[in-house]
Amino acid sequence: MERSPLKDSSALLRGEFIVIQTTTNDENVASLISNILLEKRLAACIQKYEIESLYRWKSKIEKDREIILNIKTKASLFKEIEKIIKENHNYEVPEIIALPIVNASSDYLKWLKEELS
Repeated sequence: MERSPLKDSSALLRGEFIVIQTTTNDENVASLISNILLEKRLAACIQKYEIESLYRWKSKIEKDREIILNIKTKASLFKEIEKIIKENHNYEVPEIIALPIVNASSDYLKWLKEELS
C-alpha cells in the first residue's frame, strides 16, 4: 500500500515550521532584515516582492507601495526574529505575523531543517 504524501510530510511538521510575514516601504530595510536573518541562520529562505497595500492608520485610509518579506523558519525562532525585525524596521508598528506551514514536500522540509541548524 502506497503512503500518502500528506501523511509523510505532516509527520515531519508537527508545527515546527512557519512563514513570518513583514512589510516595509524601504528597500534598504528589507535587504538589511533579510541579510541579518540569513547570516544568523534564522531563516532558510526569504521571498521579497513588491505589493500595493491599503490599510487604516491613525483614522485615515492609506495606500502605499511596499515590499513584503516571506521568511521561512522554525516556529521556535519567532521571538528572536521578531526582535530583529523591530530593531531594524522603519515602521512604528511593523506587521510581524506567523503563518503555519501545514504541509510541504519531504525534500523541502529536510532542506529547511538543514539550513536552520
